[in-house]
Amino acid sequence: MPADLNDYFKNRGGGDKGPGNNKPLGSGGGGGRKPPEAPEFLKEFGKKTGWLYALIALVALFVIAKPFIVINSGEVGIKSTAGKFESEPLTPGFHIFIPFIQEVRIVDTKVRSINYTSNAQHNMANIRESGVLNASSITALDKRGLLISIDITIQYRLKPNSAPQTIATYGYAWEEKIVNPIVRDVVRAVVGSYKAEELPAKRKEIAEAIRLGIEGQIDAKAGNPVALTTVNLREIILPPKIVEQIERVQIAKQEGDRVKLEVLRAEQEAEKVAALAKGRADARIIQAKGLADSIRIEADAKAYENIEIGKSLTAEMLHLKQIEVQGKFNEALKTNTNAQIFLTPGGSTPNIWVDSKSRQKKISAEK
Repeated sequence: MPADLNDYFKNRGGGDKGPGNNKPLGSGGGGGRKPPEAPEFLKEFGKKTGWLYALIALVALFVIAKPFIVINSGEVGIKSTAGKFESEPLTPGFHIFIPFIQEVRIVDTKVRSINYTSNAQHNMANIRESGVLNASSITALDKRGLLISIDITIQYRLKPNSAPQTIATYGYAWEEKIVNPIVRDVVRAVVGSYKAEELPAKRKEIAEAIRLGIEGQIDAKAGNPVALTTVNLREIILPPKIVEQIERVQIAKQEGDRVKLEVLRAEQEAEKVAALAKGRADARIIQAKGLADSIRIEADAKAYENIEIGKSLTAEMLHLKQIEVQGKFNEALKTNTNAQIFLTPGGSTPNIWVDSKSRQKKISAEK
């Protein structure tokens, strides 16, 4: 055996049997040494290993149990301790609870919708994820027992302050127990008070009656759990025979409206013609009246002129005019000896008729 190996075994205390060594293994015969001790930092690490394991276990438990929760806006937390709901909801923010003893469930308090429509698939998981539920159309009987289908949309929200009491009373499927039954009952009650053919014409009235009915019944629930936001009556689906009847009535009404419109147009045209004729007649009357007034004014002016002229005539002026006229006649007889002249001299001069062709003279005196 090489020397270095012999030295190694000697340092181990000669514990091995070998040539010239009859001592049992590990007897620690003469010249043996103690085994080397572990370094100091390993001794300290060994003492703290328990604490490290405890810390790792605590972190693992914290991650697995997750004793905290974050609540977003538009949501509230419902905390239950040993299965009993607390009366106050957890508001949006960071909250800590005791795992395995306490539980926190988040509920949505934002506006939610139920669409009652044809061929809808009723899936509650859909409303929990998107806040919108598609439900089947509401069937109702009208006043005469005819089957009517109503498509309507309801918007509502869970009230945050009373959310724990609502969940404790109705469970997490509270919409199926509060909103849906009320909506169907109210729609059927309202539609049942009308005839089928009246429904389209009274659409606004029916929608308002449905809204008031739903709102009243929801508010009457204990704890006032839900707030109704809007009610939208989208479609009224009538039986085919009623639709045909309504169409015939609408066509007849449109034809009647067309005839009334034509009659109104004819009346307006006749009134227009009469107005034009009356206008022309009035224009002629006004024109004639104006002409008559003009003639009358002219005659009055002439008469006034004659009166004024008459006032200016005197006996001397008339005598002078007579002399002038007689002079003109005499001048005319000088140039035309065959003329027949009628003189009315007036005054003291007699009336004279002269006929130069027959050479007969007739004199008549009037005094």
